[in-house]
Amino acid sequence: MRFRSRFSLILAVASLGGAALIQAQNPGGGAPAGGSTPPSGGMPTAGQSGGAPGMAPMDTPMQTRVDDKKFLKDAAMGSMTEAQLGKLAAEKGSSDSVKQYGQKLASDHAKAADELKQVAAKENVQIPDSLDSKHQSKIDKLAKLSGPEFDRSFVKDQMKDHQKDVDDYKAEAQYGTNPDVKMVAAKQLPVLQQHLSEAKDLSKQKAATK
Repeated sequence: MRFRSRFSLILAVASLGGAALIQAQNPGGGAPAGGSTPPSGGMPTAGQSGGAPGMAPMDTPMQTRVDDKKFLKDAAMGSMTEAQLGKLAAEKGSSDSVKQYGQKLASDHAKAADELKQVAAKENVQIPDSLDSKHQSKIDKLAKLSGPEFDRSFVKDQMKDHQKDVDDYKAEAQYGTNPDVKMVAAKQLPVLQQHLSEAKDLSKQKAATK
């Protein structure tokens, strides 16, 4: 009986030692060599993400799609609106810099609206001859202001509007599918960028004179 007890103890110790040896050879606790787990530093298998744990696989972004006809309608209406806002600023601006900026807007956007309408006619896209209620209300709201208050609101709106215009024209010039529409967008983009830059300068001037 005593001999059997000692023999059982020896077998238990041997079993524990073997388990420790296997653990030392495979510290990650994963499958042993020859299993399905890829070696450290290897490429992830199909369905695995190469990023951090819990992160979705990185996909190549799809190309942005632009509706050429919608762009023409929105851009023409926008240019017509900016031309009217420019005229309003040239009349009601309380500083020479705002008046001059307004005159530039009126001239540049009147030309832009004509060019957009020409392309729209070629593509059979209907462009209204007058502003819709949404854009007209914007002009009416600004027309109620005067003095420095008018200048501040006008310049603030111009920064916001032209930032959106620059983004929209860039998208059309880069991702549009109609060559004529893309060309007119690319042609007018530098003018819009200049308008945005000048609006930012005017904003800084107004802030400095407070």
